[in-house]
Amino acid sequence: MLARLKYQFELFLLALSFFSRIPVPANLPYSSERMNQSGRYFALVGILLGAICAGFYALVDLLLTPEISIFLTMVLSLMLTGAFHEDGLADMADGVGGGMTVERRLSIMKDSRIGTYGSVALIMVLLGKYVLLVAASDIISLIPIWLVGYTLSRAVASSFIFNTPYVSDSDTSKSKPLAHKQSYNELAVVVITGLIPCILLDGYLTLVLIALAVVFRQLFRRWLIRRLGGFTGDCLGAAQQLMELMIYLVVVVFAQNGLPVLGAEW
Repeated sequence: MLARLKYQFELFLLALSFFSRIPVPANLPYSSERMNQSGRYFALVGILLGAICAGFYALVDLLLTPEISIFLTMVLSLMLTGAFHEDGLADMADGVGGGMTVERRLSIMKDSRIGTYGSVALIMVLLGKYVLLVAASDIISLIPIWLVGYTLSRAVASSFIFNTPYVSDSDTSKSKPLAHKQSYNELAVVVITGLIPCILLDGYLTLVLIALAVVFRQLFRRWLIRRLGGFTGDCLGAAQQLMELMIYLVVVVFAQNGLPVLGAEW
């Protein structure tokens, strides 16, 4: 039993090292099989990152205005992840916006340089998250919102691995270790973990966010298959960023229209 728990914890640490800049033990066992299995803990990494950002926001909000506190928390978030998902969003936007064929789109996405489409997408998503979080902060506590946004969005992004074709060059792609399909058990871990922070929200809002996640995943998956033939690591990053943005948008819609957002304990 202890050996199994130790193995699962090591998988989590591998996921943490892949999806963030948080240091892990240098002697952590590694193999391509372990790295592939670690994808089940993508959403759990989101819980940790969300908790760090929520805690940081709660502290700085005691000293500074909400606007400054949100900005500093977003900076911390970028430092924690190394802008990993934002980079994916920018690369995907450049590829899909600048390429006329699937081959050309995939080629552009591998280019480390950022173009107009990527720049615009990155600016609008970061600005959008800032504006929505500021709007929400005037009405409700942001601490549960950080947790839900970071976790549920990562669960949705990770779920694409389950049944979406992988189309990038496995020798150079950033998602090479996670390119294999998930098992049903691994998908279940991702989904359940992604929903855990939702217990902090009002039940009706949780149902709306679940419906949003399902619809977004289905539509975005179809769009990826039509435009690229499947997903790449950049597409997973883009999915996470877009889903996070939409979560904040729904929260603001509820809050500004007087609908319950948080659970009774908040």
